[in-house]
Amino acid sequence: QVQLTESGGGSVQPGGSLRLSCVGSGAPESKNCMAWFRQAPGKEREGVAAIDNDGRTSYVDSMKRRFTISEDTIKNTLYLQMHDLQPEDTAMYYCAADFGVCGDTWAERLRQGYWGQGTQVTVSS
Repeated sequence: QVQLTESGGGSVQPGGSLRLSCVGSGAPESKNCMAWFRQAPGKEREGVAAIDNDGRTSYVDSMKRRFTISEDTIKNTLYLQMHDLQPEDTAMYYCAADFGVCGDTWAERLRQGYWGQGTQVTVSS
């Protein structure tokens, strides 16, 4: 069974930075899609960014200026670097994965994939 474990969340002041990590295990090597989602209090879960094994990335446009997704295939680890964090970024951040390429509809398709437990990001002064 595929298992995903997030870490790196915490509490920061506005303008601060965090680097989230997601370690994957339990699956054979194959082409796959990994992504970050977030869910703020009282809001629907939304996609943030996705990346394929070949390094191709996809971003929700509103996230691209401050967030960067990357991966270390040797460590089997997904990252989300976040800069200039604002209170509206406060949310539980989740990583997700599935077999196959991400494609244009990754945010919808990955809802049926594998999920981690989430890591909390809180931005306040």
